Amino acid sequence: MLPKLDMRDSFISALYDIAVQDSSVVILSNDFGAPALDRFRADLPNQFINAAISEQNMVSTAAGMAKGGKKVVVYSIATFITLRALEQIKIDLCVMNLPVMILAVGAGYAYSVDGPTHHATEDIALMRALSNMVVLSPPDSVMAGEIARGVPSIQAPHYLRLDRGKWPSLHVPGGEWSEGIAVRCPGRNVALVATGSMVHRAMEVSAELKSRGVDTRVIDVYRLKPLNLDAFREMVSDVDAVVTIEEHTKNGGLGGIVAEALADCDLLKPLKRIAISDEQLYAYGLRDRLHQERRLDCRSASSDISTWFAQKRRVQVSVAGKALV
Repeated sequence: MLPKLDMRDSFISALYDIAVQDSSVVILSNDFGAPALDRFRADLPNQFINAAISEQNMVSTAAGMAKGGKKVVVYSIATFITLRALEQIKIDLCVMNLPVMILAVGAGYAYSVDGPTHHATEDIALMRALSNMVVLSPPDSVMAGEIARGVPSIQAPHYLRLDRGKWPSLHVPGGEWSEGIAVRCPGRNVALVATGSMVHRAMEVSAELKSRGVDTRVIDVYRLKPLNLDAFREMVSDVDAVVTIEEHTKNGGLGGIVAEALADCDLLKPLKRIAISDEQLYAYGLRDRLHQERRLDCRSASSDISTWFAQKRRVQVSVAGKALV
């Protein structure tokens, strides 16, 4: 069942409830709106700042306000805040280790029809490379609201990567989300790892793979940094192979995080990464079409995974039978 609010409005609505009681909670926007933000702006004008189209100044302002004791949320489109203000995020927030929440909307191809300028397909790589930065990527509106309620207590800079629109709820209201990782669908053959809205695509792929005889476990990594290595190890240690699927470039994204985690955990598992290729893509159009062209759609991903896993199985059987030269 779809929620009443999309991820962004769920977060801002929950933040509003906190801000009404706590005047130190403030939100800054780079001339970017939202239905839930209208109420925040109207009712709490002293706790809202429109920094206009000036992302670098907005981040530096947020840093100064946080240094002065404010509990600050910076709200912007994902690709703009991560690319235009990267230096300010690094120096003003991360080096100073200030508790500012970056609310970034438009993960991956969420703004598909607006073209490459609006496609946030490198942001995970950028943000996770920064010291002290916590990177969150929830799969639904319920968790987005839960994260907002934690804003007053954060102790480090946070990057919150949200999709647009409404997605089916996977997280239980009031449920624990501090683990940073969860199994959304059981399975014993392949662990299919995803984050954000792509968890829903992973659920579709899992269902299709099971119809092809591949029992697939879906793992939702909603805290990309720091990754919960203990929980990750437990969730993948008993499967035959691991696959990641993401709406992000292969460079430094979820696939890279999982590859590093497998190495850190000394887990020798075959790994397949389904992601956006390492090339500049001058693409406009509906999100579904962009997914099909990059083989991120359910049919393509299921076919690629089943073919790959069948090959891995043959190799494993051959090795076990000592048939390989």
